[in-house]
Amino acid sequence: MTITPTSIEGLIILTPRIFNDDRGHFFESFNEASFNDAVGYEVQFVQDNQSFSTKGVLRGLHLQKGEHAQAKLVRVTQGEVLDVAVDLRKGSATYGQYQSVLLSADNNQQFFIPRGFAHGFIVLSDTAIFQYKCDNYYNKSAEGGLHYADPALNINWQLSADALNVSDKDKELPFLKDISDLGF
Repeated sequence: MTITPTSIEGLIILTPRIFNDDRGHFFESFNEASFNDAVGYEVQFVQDNQSFSTKGVLRGLHLQKGEHAQAKLVRVTQGEVLDVAVDLRKGSATYGQYQSVLLSADNNQQFFIPRGFAHGFIVLSDTAIFQYKCDNYYNKSAEGGLHYADPALNINWQLSADALNVSDKDKELPFLKDISDLGF
């Protein structure tokens, strides 16, 4: 597996070694020991989630606050998405900055997002299946997030605003300037 650090400390892109032959291909999608070595500390995933979405669906930017914060290891098993993580760690040199990565069933890359980040994605293909591991259980009372169109973030979602399909709940998320202490 190839590990590629990003410009934001803690965010890494993982690219598997793919073994192809005339029957198809094989790759190891997760190995706990190799993964923990890559991130530099032990991460114990406790929950796996999956979503199916159509083109233009934008989910995010979501987070879990305080003791319920979650690290995520995300991947796409069908289709293509633009995945985005926004650094919200107080005192971080990259606070308020984001990193985006194109994840697809073709490139088989995974994106590790540690605790302290808001996370979201947009579907660029006709449909996509998005899977992710979390190191903490979901807690409804700890939900939080950032508005996907926050001008302070200026995220390029790669589709026009009228092509986006965003939930009413996500349209109500606050802007970066309006958030208070998130507990990380």
